[in-house]
Amino acid sequence: MTVTLEVSEGVGTLRLDRPPMNALDVATQDRIKELAEEAGRREDVRAVVVYGGEKVFAAGADIKEMQNMDHAAMVLRARGLQDSFTAVARIPKPVVAAVTGYALGGGCELALCADYRIAADNAKLGQPEILLGLIPGAGGTQRLPRLVGPSKAKDLIFTGRMVKADEALAIGLVDRVVPAADVYTEAHAWAARLARGPAIALRAAKEAIDTGVETDLETGLAVERSWFAGLFATEDRERGMRSFVEEGPGKAKFL
Repeated sequence: MTVTLEVSEGVGTLRLDRPPMNALDVATQDRIKELAEEAGRREDVRAVVVYGGEKVFAAGADIKEMQNMDHAAMVLRARGLQDSFTAVARIPKPVVAAVTGYALGGGCELALCADYRIAADNAKLGQPEILLGLIPGAGGTQRLPRLVGPSKAKDLIFTGRMVKADEALAIGLVDRVVPAADVYTEAHAWAARLARGPAIALRAAKEAIDTGVETDLETGLAVERSWFAGLFATEDRERGMRSFVEEGPGKAKFL
């Protein structure tokens, strides 16, 4: 399989495994969608790590495969391409990308679908599609400017240049930079910590934030208000408040 889902400590690792560069061909895209949806459904998965292995995250689409696709073929495929990445963004649980080596084109777009990005100090990220006479097609023109701002996104997309880990951190493209040997360990630890948290509240927080940034403030506040009130019906809320009153903050153990 080019993509696998392994579960440990409540953390599902969505692992790309298509040597040597984890090129994202159609079969791999479809497999990402399938496993992202599975991770979203499974009760034993409470947080997710997206990982490409020790050497490379994903160096982009399979260019040889794409070269053989004409306009009509891509009209039929473009939605499937976007849907495979959107499935990762819509996992209703915390998602962290563990970025090693190259995360280019579709690889960068896949990392953009995570809630948090931890990069190796040797990572290189970018959207080089313009060098092929194309633009990003798996969400890069939309998710990148929402993350780093329009002008920085235009710089990366217009030029097709790669940025090293330190610049990626400075512009907000990644959230932490660690030694390459520690990327997966750190990402798994981040996910495992959240996997021990209140699952419904985390889902609510993610949906409220993601919905809110895409709409006006009044609508966002309505979404927040609905989730906030609804959480008062959960056992996790009862458990969290009881623990706070009896033991102090930060000691609740959630199911």
